[in-house]
Amino acid sequence: MERITISLDAALAREFDALIERRGYRSRSEAIRDLLRSHLEAARHATETGHCVANLSYVYNHHERDLAERLTQLQHAHHDLTVATMHAHLDHDHCLESVILRGPTASVRAFAEALCAERGVRHGQVNIVTVELENGAHAHGDRPCGGGTHQHLRPKS
Repeated sequence: MERITISLDAALAREFDALIERRGYRSRSEAIRDLLRSHLEAARHATETGHCVANLSYVYNHHERDLAERLTQLQHAHHDLTVATMHAHLDHDHCLESVILRGPTASVRAFAEALCAERGVRHGQVNIVTVELENGAHAHGDRPCGGGTHQHLRPKS
């Protein structure tokens, strides 16, 4: 592990310490590492290259005309990106869906934006994590991998 030193003015340090306490970090170092990871991830998104995994969450009113069907059609049209969907009923009218996505970052982002732009979708947000693709055959512990190669998605940072 590499050690760095930073200087903060007193007001910023107090505010940072309050954030650390609210979020339950054990140290300033861990909080700074998380902030750096988040900032680096945001910078990677700006290039829109490579692959990612993502969680797209949104709320919608299931009474909105044909909305549930439109959302399902969009997911089917992007079945190559859609890994799984979880659906929860919030009340008599509203549903929360969370969609796990994976694929080229630009394609995942475009799909997420298209889904969130559907009339009636509220509170849409996507969390993208860029990954490195690793292919190959290898063992899992003391057992070989099911007879062939498969892909691992290793998060960057």
